[in-house]
Amino acid sequence: MLMKEYRICMPLTVEEYRIGQLYMISKHSHEQSDRGEGVEVVQNEPFEDPNHGQGQFTEKRVYLNSKLPSWARAVVPKIFYVTEKAWNYYPYTITEYTCSFLPKFSIHIETKYEDNKGSNDNIFETELKDQEREVCFVDIAYDEIPERYYKESEDLRYFKSEKTSRGVLQEGWRDTQEPIMCSYKLVTVKFEVWGLQTRVEQFVHKVVRDVLLLGHRQAFAWVDEWIDMTMDEVREFERTIQEATNQKIGVFPPSISISEMPLSSCALTGPASAPSTPMCTDAPESLSVPKDRPRKKSAPETLTLPDPAPSAASQGSSSNQLAMYNHLPPSTPPSNSDPDEVGGH
Repeated sequence: MLMKEYRICMPLTVEEYRIGQLYMISKHSHEQSDRGEGVEVVQNEPFEDPNHGQGQFTEKRVYLNSKLPSWARAVVPKIFYVTEKAWNYYPYTITEYTCSFLPKFSIHIETKYEDNKGSNDNIFETELKDQEREVCFVDIAYDEIPERYYKESEDLRYFKSEKTSRGVLQEGWRDTQEPIMCSYKLVTVKFEVWGLQTRVEQFVHKVVRDVLLLGHRQAFAWVDEWIDMTMDEVREFERTIQEATNQKIGVFPPSISISEMPLSSCALTGPASAPSTPMCTDAPESLSVPKDRPRKKSAPETLTLPDPAPSAASQGSSSNQLAMYNHLPPSTPPSNSDPDEVGGH
């Protein structure tokens, strides 16, 4: 198990981001989906928990089959997906990702939002229970993102909001920006396979960081699209875009249900929690990243696995390097050579 705490600041308030989060996740999922691949919304229901009160439960399926290496596609079903289950009690949320073909793999993301610049070192004191974790600050303006995700219109070093007059974000903006909020995310990755655990868990964290960076960049880059929305309006947008996304990936009729009646806390199993990150499938069109300012390194494109023992079946194999497709979502770890451990925010 590898645990890290990510702190991502944005020039917004926690109350504003209640709308922005819902808008960003829906629009991002739609953009990154294509026929047969992408994010299908299975369920989206009000949910009531005895400890956290009213919230929203969502279940999604992230279809990935064509993104797997060819050898992996030979041993998994034609329809392959990762399951996301989430409970949203904003400003407290938790999201979990699992895969039926990787029972020893999971990602658990617990999120809390506060109106500060990432200065609360004890925000997860109850949840950590003396467990060690690494704290990582993510700069939505100056950290490097993969070139395949870059869009000039979403470059916050040059973006200025017309409706809020916030931006351009200068270097050191977190020390002077008002308003400012922080998204605190406690991310736990488990991949309990001997010989691969450390390497895979570290790799997945690098990919998770890239996806968190992209999603929070887009939330602010799209602020003029959602800042005037009410909760009813963003829920209607969410309903419309989710139906369109399901049809886009080939789910007919759309299988989502957005109910007006809250579900009982015993109607669904799982933690009292919620969605925290978008799910990436197909990458946006790549553009050249401006090179005038340095940025931090992003996740590597490949993960090298140990050479398997030579066998007749393996003679002539071109490589034992697992090529990770360019837009691996946080719910999808690299595959290993065991057919029962085929890998797949």
